[in-house]
Amino acid sequence: MSGQKFQYDESGGTFFYFLLSFLALLLIPGTYYLWPRQPKQDPDQLAKECQCNGCKKKKLILQSNKPWKNTKALFVKFLIIMGWVILILLAYKVSQFDYEMANFDPFEILSIPPGSSQNEIKRAYRKLSLILHPDKETGDEKAFMKLTKAYQALTDDEARKNWEKYGNPDGPGAMSFGIALPSWIVEKENSLWVLGLYGLVFMVALPTVVGMWWYKSIRYTGDQILLTTTEMYYFFFVKTPSMTLKRVIMILAASFEFFKKRNAEVVERDTDNEEIPSLIKQLPNLGEKNKEVPLCNMYSIKARALLHAHLSRIPLNPETLDKDRQYIVKKCPYLIQEMVGCIHQVILLAYARRVPRVPTITTIENCMKLCPMIVQGFWEFKNPLLQLPHITEDNLKYFLAKKRQIKSLQQFAQLKGEERRLILRNLSDSQYEDVMKVLGNMPYIDFKVRSEVIDDENPTVYTAGAIVTVTVSLTRKDMKHLFGDDSINEQTMIDDNKTNAEMIDEMSEEQNQSAKAAKPAWLKKKKGQKKSHKKSINKKAAPTKNVQTPSQTVANNTQHAGNAVNAKKKDDKSEKESSKEKLSDVSDSEVESDRSDDEDSHDKKDMSLDDDDTEWEKFQQKITKRERVLEGRSNLSHEVHCPLFPDVKQEYWWVYICDRKSQTLLTTPVHVTSLVQFEEVQLKFTAPRWPGLYTFTVCLRSDSYLGFDQAQDIKLDVKEAPEIPTEHPQWDISDEETAEDVDAADEHSEFTTDEDISDNE
Repeated sequence: MSGQKFQYDESGGTFFYFLLSFLALLLIPGTYYLWPRQPKQDPDQLAKECQCNGCKKKKLILQSNKPWKNTKALFVKFLIIMGWVILILLAYKVSQFDYEMANFDPFEILSIPPGSSQNEIKRAYRKLSLILHPDKETGDEKAFMKLTKAYQALTDDEARKNWEKYGNPDGPGAMSFGIALPSWIVEKENSLWVLGLYGLVFMVALPTVVGMWWYKSIRYTGDQILLTTTEMYYFFFVKTPSMTLKRVIMILAASFEFFKKRNAEVVERDTDNEEIPSLIKQLPNLGEKNKEVPLCNMYSIKARALLHAHLSRIPLNPETLDKDRQYIVKKCPYLIQEMVGCIHQVILLAYARRVPRVPTITTIENCMKLCPMIVQGFWEFKNPLLQLPHITEDNLKYFLAKKRQIKSLQQFAQLKGEERRLILRNLSDSQYEDVMKVLGNMPYIDFKVRSEVIDDENPTVYTAGAIVTVTVSLTRKDMKHLFGDDSINEQTMIDDNKTNAEMIDEMSEEQNQSAKAAKPAWLKKKKGQKKSHKKSINKKAAPTKNVQTPSQTVANNTQHAGNAVNAKKKDDKSEKESSKEKLSDVSDSEVESDRSDDEDSHDKKDMSLDDDDTEWEKFQQKITKRERVLEGRSNLSHEVHCPLFPDVKQEYWWVYICDRKSQTLLTTPVHVTSLVQFEEVQLKFTAPRWPGLYTFTVCLRSDSYLGFDQAQDIKLDVKEAPEIPTEHPQWDISDEETAEDVDAADEHSEFTTDEDISDNE
């Protein structure tokens, strides 16, 4: 390609254009996302907060954990402002580059009007050349060259043609491709510095950053837990399937997050050699003489002692051990969640016969129980009323009087205001107000369970091996709705119930409207169909469908199944009799029979369309549920009152299904992290392989409060599965294989029926 030239930017103009656009691409989104903003504060937030000593101390701890927060915000603001100042200066500098690159106009250069005569052109040239000639004191070589070129463009015929045709007296220029970098980059004297900079960035800095990121990422799981810690959890849960709460604490304290060699954030002090032994003497049943590795390591014993001191509420040195306690306690909820996941994985491995024994349900529940203990800072055998501010062991004697015997927060909330104030008569008015604030904001969960077999003809009939879906509905309210003293509170509870019901109704209406709006053309009803026919058809079709509600018991299910068959026979007889009567009346009224035939055809069409509508709505609901799962869930629900926990804690819950009789876990524990008002969780498991009456337990556990756990039993009357036809050769199974499978199933049955329990007793 002759005539093309590749050159670097000599004047630096194009480089400034590149720099201007690049800086603008960084500054505009960076200012929007990185500019520090103050969170919106509720003006009544101070009145809503608890003013106990523990909460005040926690505020100071949270502020001390972020000492550079304000400085960092000021630094970010300064960088953004400096970036905009540089952007404005660059824009001004670029605007000054366009004078030389403007269109060449010789009349403007000679300062004469267009259409001037040759004499006027010569006269103007002589006048300006005397001023701009380089030999003169006021001379300017660059301006004189431009003046000469303008004079030639107007006096020379060839130059004038080039100017009129190409805009340049010299004719068409060669096409040039510029590189938006200054020319000093390729100059010989600067080559060593440029190569050194390239090597430093691409051969040293970039590989170092990528290597550090990779080395750090391979050491952690997806939940930012050390892989060595997870491996240690697996080892001990396989070794000890049934684990006490004391041993769970030992394993938690042995996490490698508390080991200096695995975690650089851990602080080891010389004073630990004196403070830790004296602390161990105050803690009974610590198990410091355990010889198992890593339970016997010094970091594990220190973490265990600090956890016991935290649960016993023993005061520690605020400059040394208390800081270590805060760091350990802050890590515990994430580590406990990892422990729960590890236990479930071990259970799956045990069912696959890869590990010898199945961890019991006691082990996983002890792990879950430990989380609220650490958040609230006391042992499980203590009274849950200690979670309230200003309540100490001395105040509990008023709760446990002979007439009252109040042992739970729910019982205390249901008392009248006079009785509550009488129990807490030793507290001041401000302290009593703090107690009522915290108690009123605690959760009150409406826990509902519904079980069914989805996508089955009869969803409440459970056959062996069927997939049972248990839908758990959680409705969260404040504990103040249980207060039994104020009519205002009762009215607010009624209003909140109405609003919650209205919200649920609105959500269902929106789903139905979206389903109807997205309905395909082949499901739309034709004009002229009557609504009255739907009711009659639905009434007639209800017994034949035999659809049962999930609230019916198993005994009623069997009765309804028999009644459905009888009802179907009666309907067939009644239809035959009615058809005979219609045939006898044909001669009397032929027109009415024609109308009835038309109505019957319309009814059949309405019935088929109704079935299509319900199926389409179910399909749309499945799609919306999948979309919610793909969108992900937030980790914000309600803030927990936990003055001894050194960080902000949100209310989370575990939901799972277990078999108490065989001490096994049936479903993966679901961690509900976004229960603001209402949440729905679906748990699925396979029904037992043998017919019988089984009782399973659906459990709800809090990871933030003690005394808020709930459980509901569900009974499944498992029927024998229908036989699989053996006509197809690919389904043929030899008698020897079936006998072996039956024997193996008898030996390794994970469920226990109610009849087996009664026989053993």
